[in-house]
Amino acid sequence: MQNICLIGCGKMGSAMLAGWQKDSRLSAEFHVVEPHLSGPELARENSYFYADIGALPPGYCADLVVLAVKPQMMAEVLVQAKSINGDRTSWLSIAAGLSTQKLSAMLDGEKKILRAMPNTPAAIAMGITALFACADVPPEMHELSERLLGASGEVVRLADEKLMDAVTALSGSGPAYVFLLAEAMAAAGTRLGLPEDMAMQLAIQTIKGAGALMAADDSPPAILRENVTSRGGTTAAALSVLMTDGRMARMMDEALVAAARRAAELDAQG
Repeated sequence: MQNICLIGCGKMGSAMLAGWQKDSRLSAEFHVVEPHLSGPELARENSYFYADIGALPPGYCADLVVLAVKPQMMAEVLVQAKSINGDRTSWLSIAAGLSTQKLSAMLDGEKKILRAMPNTPAAIAMGITALFACADVPPEMHELSERLLGASGEVVRLADEKLMDAVTALSGSGPAYVFLLAEAMAAAGTRLGLPEDMAMQLAIQTIKGAGALMAADDSPPAILRENVTSRGGTTAAALSVLMTDGRMARMMDEALVAAARRAAELDAQG
């Protein structure tokens, strides 16, 4: 049985834990450290909660420590977490903007570190996570990390950690772009005379349905777009505004470049 310690049980940590507990094929015992808890208690079979790292059982060492804390809290947390570091321990961080090099320095040179970038749809098991593993991470810990992250959605492996900033810009921040699209569509519909609640319902369900269709159809999004666009029709009229001179593509490119640049700045500041 694998011994897994989850440090931090906010929205993302709670969502991941819920998925792990539902996976009957996962042979693991979970020790969850969450400062807002009053003390150790049994949540359900093989899952224990503690208010702080010092409350863990004496001599406790984890096979995998999952770090689900805010980046600005990481250094303080890892000072305490070193006490549960054993020869077999690997570390999986989902904190944005902290490279494995910086995490290693905080852990006195520990090399068995993985870094992941999930996104908020993980809370409903519809997320996607990019995973990078340092060379010293044992294959079984790489596979276990992928299995754990997979409980919240899809997982892609990164061979180069430098690509994490691009992942952050695309999928990490991406849900916000979709939420903004829903806002803009609903607002435009309201200006055309629709009731606000109906306009929002139409916008949300349209985005939800389009996403489901892309997931279910092997055709590239460009083909799906062309299939729904009749020459001289209403969709063509709208797309002529969005696509003239590459307007929408250019704006999205500029947005992702800005997000990736900021991710790199946060890493430099961390």
